[in-house]
Amino acid sequence: QVQLVESGGGLVQAGGSLRLSCAASGSIFSINAMGWYRQAPGKQRELVARITSGGRSNYADSVKGRFTISRDNAQNTVYLQMNSLKPEDTAIYYCTVGVVTTRNYDMDYWGKGTLVTVSS
Repeated sequence: QVQLVESGGGLVQAGGSLRLSCAASGSIFSINAMGWYRQAPGKQRELVARITSGGRSNYADSVKGRFTISRDNAQNTVYLQMNSLKPEDTAIYYCTVGVVTTRNYDMDYWGKGTLVTVSS
């Protein structure tokens, strides 16, 4: 069993910042890519940012230059620093982690989501 615990969502004014965290725990042998997706009301879930085990990252065009993804491999944690937030960033943010379990299963796990609301 692998559990993901997300934190850091909330309400912020446009132009403000938030930092999301997602910690993985449980039967983890190793972690591959980690990432963040978001889903706004009435829209499909979309990739926000992703970071490989080697530290390479990629971002959605809409967040480039404003969001930064990072990871702490010792803590099995991925972060998303969100700056210059806009009302259109309002969504539920989900973390996803690629895990090789102690039973050698290679699976993607998802967090339950954390709500980010940006007021204008």
